[in-house]
Amino acid sequence: MADWVIVTDDDDTNLKMAGHILSNAHMRVTAIKSGEKLIDYLKENEMPDLLLLDLKMPGMDGFETLQALRNLEHGRDVPVIFLTADENDGTEAKCLSLGAVDFIKKPFIPEVLTLRVRHMIDLDHLQRDLTKEVNNKTKENERLFLNVVSALASAIDAKDTYTNGHSSRVADYSREIAGRAGYEESRLEEIYMMGLLHDVGKIGVPDAVINKPAKLTEEEYDMIKKHPVLGARILGKIKEMPKLQMGARWHHERYDGTGYPDRLSGDAIPEEARIIAVADSYDAMTSYRSYRDILPQSEVRKEIENGMGTQFDPRFARIMLDMMDEDTDYNMRESRTAD
Repeated sequence: MADWVIVTDDDDTNLKMAGHILSNAHMRVTAIKSGEKLIDYLKENEMPDLLLLDLKMPGMDGFETLQALRNLEHGRDVPVIFLTADENDGTEAKCLSLGAVDFIKKPFIPEVLTLRVRHMIDLDHLQRDLTKEVNNKTKENERLFLNVVSALASAIDAKDTYTNGHSSRVADYSREIAGRAGYEESRLEEIYMMGLLHDVGKIGVPDAVINKPAKLTEEEYDMIKKHPVLGARILGKIKEMPKLQMGARWHHERYDGTGYPDRLSGDAIPEEARIIAVADSYDAMTSYRSYRDILPQSEVRKEIENGMGTQFDPRFARIMLDMMDEDTDYNMRESRTAD
């Protein structure tokens, strides 16, 4: 069955254009001309896969319509993308703070509209699939759940031409660091799962950006920097494992507060995210890239030492250095034997 998108806009031209673009992308489209009519329609019908909502409309504007939508019992989770010609940064912030997943500037660029809508629908389907899997999880299917998570991590890694097993290595390193830091067994499994899924938000970043061999433009880098928030949004839907999103959202924070997306610092960054940050950086340096080979172990050590107290929590960086000291044959690195 085709994905269903409702477009709400008071402008007939915008409705027709969006309908034409999305219909050509094999989506089912319903056009509605006001916020009031949208709410009335949704009171009597099922929710679409995604809602495109104009920001400025007579009567109920986009903000008021979104608030009314969230008050509907079955309208709390439907993803909403705002349509706006407003360049004001405050408008974007308000859109996102009210729970919109994205916003698209008017006039539409057909390729951008199609890609953004498709990515958000795919992300929402992924959230629902993960939530369903967790809701059905029992003691008998915990192993199956881990296999599903591992397969998802492998699929994420496969988006990047230059990584091989990145997520599983980060998960392994994170669990080892946590174990040496005194974590109990249950917390070790939790951080292992966080490590496997720390990059899940990259599923919403175009492959062409992830695999671009040349230097990223500012716009492309901004797209990459959105993956922690996207990842947290996906994993946050799994209510039974609320901590699962922490590694995804905060593994790019820095101990000195200069990281992203929230510029947290020190102990304000959850411990699990601080551990994953060390493991993630270590694996990045000990993996092949299009522009370089694996870094020598001595250079990796120097980078971690230099990052203690600035990029990394010194406690967990020290544990990583101890692990490296024990790895005299430099086995903790990407192997090409599986290529």
